[in-house]
Amino acid sequence: MERRLLNYQADRIEMVLAAHKAPARVWGGRLTARTIQFHIAPAANTKLARLESLTNEIALALGVSNARVTRTDGTLSVEITRIDARTVSLTDLKTRFQSDKMLARAMSSPGTAILGTDAEGVPLLLRLSSPEVAHCLIAGTTGSGKTELARTIIASLILNQRPRDLQLALFDPKMHGFAPFAQMPHLLFSIVDQTDEMIIRLSYLVAEMERRDRDQITRPRIVIVLDELADALQTGGAQVESLLTRLVQRGRSAGISVIACTQKPTARAVGSLMKANFPVRLVGRVASAEDARVASGIAGSGAEKLAGRGDFLLIASGQLIRFQAAYTRPDEYKNLLCNPAPNLARDETGMQFIQRLRRVK
Repeated sequence: MERRLLNYQADRIEMVLAAHKAPARVWGGRLTARTIQFHIAPAANTKLARLESLTNEIALALGVSNARVTRTDGTLSVEITRIDARTVSLTDLKTRFQSDKMLARAMSSPGTAILGTDAEGVPLLLRLSSPEVAHCLIAGTTGSGKTELARTIIASLILNQRPRDLQLALFDPKMHGFAPFAQMPHLLFSIVDQTDEMIIRLSYLVAEMERRDRDQITRPRIVIVLDELADALQTGGAQVESLLTRLVQRGRSAGISVIACTQKPTARAVGSLMKANFPVRLVGRVASAEDARVASGIAGSGAEKLAGRGDFLLIASGQLIRFQAAYTRPDEYKNLLCNPAPNLARDETGMQFIQRLRRVK
């Protein structure tokens, strides 16, 4: 991006703030894959609330759809979406991980998945085996990249971990989001798309969780991924909600993690008990500030102003991290999944274990 344009935009920001009696100086900035951040130093008498109230005026002056004021480690910034926004390729990240022994070792740990890159371009990982993580809620409207992020997590687990170390239970009511993984050896059973079968499979997983908990078994790690959580709760009713609630309440100690996606992150649609048991939230663009509060669990996250298409916030332990989710085109999955990491070739022991579990009814 041309420095001349960046300088022009910085001048416009200063001009707008000065015109509305909220003077501030742009002293630096940062380019990410999807955004431009202008670091600002407000005058001593300029209140943060005043700056936040002027985001629409700043967006209008810069000719962009929206702007937001962010604060990271004491640095205040005005953030806008890049016109020449770029995607983060899962294939490129895979190559990067294979060439870095430390990253490759981290990714081989069961339940560790790639999310994308943070504002500094550093790969961001999700470690489901961590006691502080265990379960994860992905929220975002249509076009936010919610299902694509779930696919990225699933693909990175398959690419870097052996079937004998990791099992996947996929629930896809619309039967198109997780279709690329239908033939993967990591699947505990075929992808579930019907409500009646969902109840049967969730009941089995609860029974397996209780057995593991009783026998103190945590391997192989089981990762349950459910697309369209709100719809599943609506069609499956109290029975599905009860089963899922038991899994997120007690699954951690049995080596079972739940990743649930929803485009309706409202308290009524998701339920307070379900939300309370997801310590990690991955929040894309949502419809309103209230949806942002419910989805993220904190006020003022600004998720309603995200750019969409993979622009996400990670909220965990009270911390908020902006990141760009890694993306793979649907037609690329076949080639990607046919070439796992060299040290993760299928072994017969793992395949036999998968086949035995598949016969459980």
